[in-house]
Amino acid sequence: MLFADGFDEALLGWTSRHDLPTVIVYSYDKCVRILIERDGMTADEAMEYLEFNTVSAWVGKSTPLFVRAASKDELNELADTILEEAE
Repeated sequence: MLFADGFDEALLGWTSRHDLPTVIVYSYDKCVRILIERDGMTADEAMEYLEFNTVSAWVGKSTPLFVRAASKDELNELADTILEEAE
């Protein structure tokens, strides 16, 4: 299992998937909060940094997952946006 350096406080646990290695799971929002508090970033800077340097970094099948909490309504809005962008 691979860990994301500097984000221990955002660790949620682990998950397993069929025919893939067990991976570590982090709270995306807590990672953003860590960057804001620890490194003095704005929320936009923290999200941009996290997306570019951590979330999008592929290090193989053991790459950690970063989960964002959302309500069903928020997920439906996201799905609608994705569908609109695909058209």
